[in-house]
Amino acid sequence: MEPALIALAVIALLLVVVLAKSVTIVPQAQAKVVERLGRYSRTLTPGLSVLVPFVDRVRATIDLREQVVSFPPQPVITADNLQVGIDTVVYFQVTDPKLAVYGIANYITGMEQLTTTTLRNVVGGLNLEGALTGRDGINSQLREVLDGTTGPWGLRVARVEIKAIDPPHSIQDSMEKQMRADRDKRAVILTAEGHRQAAITSAEGEKASAILSAEGRKQAAILEAEAERQSRILRAEGERAALFLQAQGQAKSIETVFQAIHDGKPDQGLLAYQYLQTLPQIAQGDANKMWIVPSEFSKALEGLASLGGADKGTSWMDVGPSTDGRTAPPEGGIDTSSWFESAVPKAADQPEAKIELTSITDTTPVVPTPPPLSEITPELPARDEPPQQ
Repeated sequence: MEPALIALAVIALLLVVVLAKSVTIVPQAQAKVVERLGRYSRTLTPGLSVLVPFVDRVRATIDLREQVVSFPPQPVITADNLQVGIDTVVYFQVTDPKLAVYGIANYITGMEQLTTTTLRNVVGGLNLEGALTGRDGINSQLREVLDGTTGPWGLRVARVEIKAIDPPHSIQDSMEKQMRADRDKRAVILTAEGHRQAAITSAEGEKASAILSAEGRKQAAILEAEAERQSRILRAEGERAALFLQAQGQAKSIETVFQAIHDGKPDQGLLAYQYLQTLPQIAQGDANKMWIVPSEFSKALEGLASLGGADKGTSWMDVGPSTDGRTAPPEGGIDTSSWFESAVPKAADQPEAKIELTSITDTTPVVPTPPPLSEITPELPARDEPPQQ
């Protein structure tokens, strides 16, 4: 019984091993390269696959995802004979697992060496400043060379990036000093430019302020001159109108007195009396040292004596009623409605009163017209008739 059990156990174990060798599971985003009797048979895709036991063998498992490989700093000499260390990062993906297994022994090592040689060729034609500022160009050239070279290896290079460029410490100190000097220079230039712009702006502001002040003083002087001119014109016009009205009043007064004298028909006695009243005015004044009596004074005295009634016994104060047809003054007093009428034109209608500035409005002063004298003077009482003698 024991040998039979041992045989059964061996057979069961053999079945388990055969079953394990005949079934394989491929994870997602991976591929397995299968060899049959040492030759390439097929590439297994993700899922469950069946193999022939002891005939098929999985040679390698390839990751189909995009991979990132960072290479250590590589010493590179630039065109200006400076040694710098450059770190690179390569992003690639396996597109053909068969070529990745049989095209190259180790595609990671091959990609690293290819990146180093290509980087030295590209950076060797640039100076340090060009290498520091031209990273995009270096990345593009590296990608084109790597992608074209690794195609037969079943690889696709997606991107190549330069992670760091480390120049020597002495060069770094010189670069820092140069950068600091450039920044100080730019700061000084910007400060000077700011002062210049501030001075120009201040000068322009002062210029504009002076111009505006001068314009304001000019306009104020013009307005004051025009106002003074208009004031003088209106004042002169008012004085002229006042003199004209005064002359008209005097003319009316003289005319009224003259008409009253003519209406009264004065005789020789009245004239002699007026002559006597004028004599004291002639004698007034400090310069009058001598007074000469005219020759007509005796005749004037004779006229006064006759007026006093020396000859006829009747005084000149005893005047009888008018019998010579003289017209009495009109009833209701003297008509003064036309005394204040002026023929002088208004100040605004005269050419010298026209103001040239449009900002000043010529306003004609309103002079109230005086009411007729008959409205403010009470009605004159009727002249009493002289008593009959």
